[in-house]
Amino acid sequence: MKKIFIFIMLICCVNFFPIVVFAEDNELIQNASSGLLMEVDTGKIIFKKDINKRLAIASMTKMVAQIIVMENIESGKIKWNDIVIVSKNAADMGGSQIYIAEGEKISVEDLMKGISMASGNDATVAMAEYISGSEKKFVDLMNKKVKELGLKNTYFKNCTGLDEDGHYSSAYDMAIIAKELITKYPDIFKFSSVYEDYLRENTENKFWLVNTNKLVRFYDGADGLKTGHTDNAGYCLAATAKRNGLRLVAIVLGESNASVRNNETMELLDYGFQNLKSNKLRSKGEVVKKIKLDKADHEIVDIVLKDDLIVVENVDDDKKYDYEVDIDNFKLPVKVGDVVGKINVYYKNKIVKTNELTVNNDINSLSFLKLFSNEFLDLLTGKF
Repeated sequence: MKKIFIFIMLICCVNFFPIVVFAEDNELIQNASSGLLMEVDTGKIIFKKDINKRLAIASMTKMVAQIIVMENIESGKIKWNDIVIVSKNAADMGGSQIYIAEGEKISVEDLMKGISMASGNDATVAMAEYISGSEKKFVDLMNKKVKELGLKNTYFKNCTGLDEDGHYSSAYDMAIIAKELITKYPDIFKFSSVYEDYLRENTENKFWLVNTNKLVRFYDGADGLKTGHTDNAGYCLAATAKRNGLRLVAIVLGESNASVRNNETMELLDYGFQNLKSNKLRSKGEVVKKIKLDKADHEIVDIVLKDDLIVVENVDDDKKYDYEVDIDNFKLPVKVGDVVGKINVYYKNKIVKTNELTVNNDINSLSFLKLFSNEFLDLLTGKF
């Protein structure tokens, strides 16, 4: 009877959801305190185990620090070649470090290498002080960021992840943070995907960096993201990998050692890649509709996809989709990249994906002189 019930439930999932969760909680990551597997493009959770449990997360904390660094780079407040003077407070940080000295001058780029590859606590604090003036003010920014992301089970007491009462997160929150980092700031892969590199390479004080995330060397498609380990947190990992257009994020927390952590993370990723596929329905820039505009310098305007239109399916799916294009009211001028509408993808009368639409040329209003000239020509040729 139980088997019949499970079979019926699986049939219901196939009919009503675009992606099926194949595994039960006890089939994967048996040694982890909690964990999660997410498909990044849709945010769909493929596997979960105690995903809202508040736990110490060690250096996975630094993913939020990385987001703030990347925000400041993008806004122009700091630059990769800016030089940071290391404080005594940063130099004296314990735990994982890149051994920077008080008074040392080091670039923002090298500090980001140290954070992303070696999980350097000293590098993270030096970067925090450079951006905010103090670690405390920087941690305030981190807590503000997790609130902006709508996360309920995360609070930071420091920027490094060193054990401290009241410093915690969850597998779900870590997955959302990882998704935010890699989708909004893909330049992070320039750091997280590299297995080995050097700091101060052309100096007498050259320092060899080896990525603490061994998956970037040994797992097909892995290119990030962040390891963690403390006595309270155990061994933790946020890992991401991409194959054939399908990007996954796996989170494991509270593992007993690094080997178990890596193996169970790879099991999660294997499970996702074996059961899911990415199906690109249409390409970025593809014309989905043509519209006619009056009083614009382009009479016919191409409406195009702002990004690739991708759906994630079970590996044996062969679905047929319907589309609906919804164009907003134009307010000229419109530039390439401006959102002018959306395209909805339907499967069995349910929306499974929505993408933004834009234009492939800048569109401006006609000048008064041009409008007058056009109307005069219409009058002469009888087009009135």
